[in-house]
Amino acid sequence: MTEILAQLGAEGTVPSVGRVVEHPAWPVLKDAVERIRPWQSEDGSVDFDADDAPDPADADLAVQDVIGAVQAISPLLPHDAVYHEALVKDLRRWADDGFKVPDFLDSLLAFQPAANRADGLQHLVVFPMYTQNGNPDRNLEAVVLRMVWPDWLAELERTRYDNPLFCGITFEDFTAGYDTNSAVLFPETIAVREAPARFSWGGIFCDREAARFRRVTDAAVDILGLELPADISEMVGDQKRCEEAFVLWDMVHDRTHSHGDLPFDPFMIKQRQPFWMYGLEELRCDLTAFKEAVKLEADGVPQARDVQYAVLFDRMFRFPVTGERVRNYDGLGGQLLFAYLHKHDVVRWTDNKLYIDWQRAPQVTNQLCADIEKLYRDGIDRPKLVHWFAGYELVAGYLAPHPGSRWAKGPDALDLTQPPRKLVDDVLPDEFPLSMFYEALAKKLKNVIASTKGITAATAERAAA
Repeated sequence: MTEILAQLGAEGTVPSVGRVVEHPAWPVLKDAVERIRPWQSEDGSVDFDADDAPDPADADLAVQDVIGAVQAISPLLPHDAVYHEALVKDLRRWADDGFKVPDFLDSLLAFQPAANRADGLQHLVVFPMYTQNGNPDRNLEAVVLRMVWPDWLAELERTRYDNPLFCGITFEDFTAGYDTNSAVLFPETIAVREAPARFSWGGIFCDREAARFRRVTDAAVDILGLELPADISEMVGDQKRCEEAFVLWDMVHDRTHSHGDLPFDPFMIKQRQPFWMYGLEELRCDLTAFKEAVKLEADGVPQARDVQYAVLFDRMFRFPVTGERVRNYDGLGGQLLFAYLHKHDVVRWTDNKLYIDWQRAPQVTNQLCADIEKLYRDGIDRPKLVHWFAGYELVAGYLAPHPGSRWAKGPDALDLTQPPRKLVDDVLPDEFPLSMFYEALAKKLKNVIASTKGITAATAERAAA
């Protein structure tokens, strides 16, 4: 590998390619990263005393290959020059310090993709990190991505949905940690000596979300015998339209975490709370995106109707039957949306077919959003534990709790002398089990959902062909 890099790196020469993944140093970089990853422990360090440990010289050589590849590719990406310089220093320090727990804070602070969200702009990103919904260990990863920032989205962000940290992105290529269900690039996943005072960007891969949505929705529609309006059927078949829907959905969702009548910090990332509260917060953000899409449709924004049905279908078809049934808060939100629409006769499951009242769907979905917003507004004046019980009552009004639930029996069934965070231990792993409808759907969609692991627009197109 070092010899290949030496051939590439005649000083001052840059291969005449427009895409990073076509640069001959990219496969060298991927190979070096994949050599390093199996040597790493959960915290990202390399234990040279382990039975399967590498020779320290081999580890050093692999890092030098990563450094050489980054330096060879970097001239293609002058906007990332400062980041790549810091990255090289962090990589060298990691190796020089004996591959202890990695600290890439300096390169993290130097990487500022939200400062220039030019549509189509490429980035080469290398960090020791875990990949959310993917690999829980802090392995070295490399990913090439492009920004998604069309003029219409930039205008909406400037005039209606200010979100200066949000980055819509798509995959070009990646190492093994992203050959998973992960569809985000978040700075908080990166190994650093201390968390920055504030993060300055967050990226969501709308191409993966769109490709996954299309495959699962197409299968669910077929299984459930659902008849789609022509324009929505066309949207599900169109990757670009779905990507545009998801990047708008994600931008509004992301900003909603800090907007509205909030009981101080609704998501409480660093605090313990029952998983249904996380589920309500995620659903609130999605339904706010839905509500805004209804307004945008009335204002003539072409992507707005697509957002509404992306939210409905992804939440109802994929979320409830994806992942383990262990405090699955995203799944819970999808279950709640379906049950709410079902109880209000917007969706009907009869004669083994699903029917949707397309005209009433926006109104009733917005009604659920209003119910959650009222919960939040009232929560401002409630103690934490009372607010948690109010959230439980909202969910339990539509979803049947597990028969063995202590929370379902009310406050008298709990030891209220304990602090609220301790009462989270009394929450069952599957506090609100799947309905019979979803149990059956989960079995029929299981293989389809499994097939979306690592999916991108390109792999989806190859599979369809």
